[in-house]
Amino acid sequence: MTSALARIRGRIAALLPGRGDLAELRRDPRRDLLAGLTVAVVALPLALGFGVSSGLGAEAGLATAVVAGALAAVFGGSNLQVSGPTGAMTVVLVPIVAAHGPTGVLTVGLMAGAILVALALLRAGTYMQYVPAPVVEGFTLGIACVIGLQQIPNALGVPEPEGDRVLVVTWHAVEEFTKNPNWTAAAIALAVAAVMLAGARWRPTVPFSILAVIAATVVAEAAGLDAAKPIGDLPSGLPAPSLAFLDPGTLGSLLAPAVAVAALAALESLLSASVADGMTVGQKHDPDRELFGQGLANLAAPLFGGVPATGAIARTAVNVRTGAGSRLAALTHAAVLAAIVFAAAPLVSRIPLAALAGVLLATAVRMVEVGSLRAMARATRSDALILVLTAVATLALDLVYAVIIGLVVAGALALRAVAKQARLEEVPLDRGDHSAEEHALLAEHIVAYRIDGPLFFAGAHRFLLELAEVADVRVVILRMSRVTTIDATGALVLKDAVEKLHRRGIVVMTSGIRAGQRQVLDSVGALELLRLQGREYAGTPEAIKAAHLYLEGAGFMPSLSGRPARSVGEETGGTVG
Repeated sequence: MTSALARIRGRIAALLPGRGDLAELRRDPRRDLLAGLTVAVVALPLALGFGVSSGLGAEAGLATAVVAGALAAVFGGSNLQVSGPTGAMTVVLVPIVAAHGPTGVLTVGLMAGAILVALALLRAGTYMQYVPAPVVEGFTLGIACVIGLQQIPNALGVPEPEGDRVLVVTWHAVEEFTKNPNWTAAAIALAVAAVMLAGARWRPTVPFSILAVIAATVVAEAAGLDAAKPIGDLPSGLPAPSLAFLDPGTLGSLLAPAVAVAALAALESLLSASVADGMTVGQKHDPDRELFGQGLANLAAPLFGGVPATGAIARTAVNVRTGAGSRLAALTHAAVLAAIVFAAAPLVSRIPLAALAGVLLATAVRMVEVGSLRAMARATRSDALILVLTAVATLALDLVYAVIIGLVVAGALALRAVAKQARLEEVPLDRGDHSAEEHALLAEHIVAYRIDGPLFFAGAHRFLLELAEVADVRVVILRMSRVTTIDATGALVLKDAVEKLHRRGIVVMTSGIRAGQRQVLDSVGALELLRLQGREYAGTPEAIKAAHLYLEGAGFMPSLSGRPARSVGEETGGTVG
């Protein structure tokens, strides 16, 4: 018990910030402060928009950006990651709000934080590297579509239709707009989105999102555009931390949503950190520590009324492009947003919802990397299929289910491809020191097969069919030195094939079985079967020699060596292990 606690304490200590992090903060603080200010300007409309989209309000988005952003910056595993509310998480939260209300979302966030901390302690972060690129690309494409569709009601200035399926909600919003069109809201949303998209091409370093939102707010206020519904009142500061929302009786029913939120937070945060590493030289995140930081951030955010948070790819990319080099930039981003909450809440409350919808529409468009999608689609049919299935599942079902479906399909296709690499080939017998006459007689009675590749459940039965159709010979030699891996299914199939050949009076000899594969063969009795009468050999020449002696001793061919036949065990000294 004591040793287990000591290991846990040691593991937690390894996940906490160290002196190296403090040294990084001092390297170039001016550049980090400027980068943090830029990210905060970009993050403000996103935090407001995602808060509104989640159903908990703009104040929830701001609280998440401030609290979770600061804690993830300090305790996370990346020097460049910026965390907060994201579109992907919003997609998951909408049905939770519909089913369990705002308090349910806060409880789910708290539970998800605890799950993330547990995953960090279990060193689960390293498994992220096994997610295939087509799954990631399809996931991102699906999220972009969902984020864009979620903004349709606010962009069209119609009341939010009921429902948790984004396609259904979008359809009802369009129907409502056709009945009572609100061209003012639509014009504001399209104008903000157009300014952002055009500005990103013209001057990528300029934060056109905040400029467009400010312009839309000024125009709406100056022209008295009542059709441009504003965000509404915001609190001037963060609420005091509280656990009043927590109802222990609901924990069981919220476990499944909490697992889904934790899975998405882990996936998106680690993806975002990996993207940041790829955009820089010399930066490498710690995946387990990143999970730990996101876990703490999600444990704290609900206490202040915030929604679950993840690493934000768009804000992290802005952070990297503006020259950030340490956690100070992400901390500055959180501090600037906190200052806005305390000092400018009345001004922020006047921002039209349609303007925020335009920001998120442009964000969704910019998430789609056409070049990457085209490359994946052209790579292989399997990659294209995985990408499309993941994207469609993300749009039609659920983000976590989409990733699971993508991984299952990718795994099945990968197994199929690996199974196709396995081959059973007939190979000519080595002549050795035999004469031409001896070699011809041996070839008449002996056939040798070489097994290349994996012998496992996905392709092992093909070998059984091929071996069962062996021609009328007396000895079959299986050369197994090129078998890369073998599982229990493969071993059982091999044993079954050997037994069928034995029943036909055909002796099976093997050569080159690797040491690491003996345990699997032995566990199903295949190795014992192959060792009968010393018929397992280290190399093919020994197996051929033993086959020759067997044929002489059994009277199938004359003694070509000019000496009396002897038993296989006498000639070879028994089994070669």
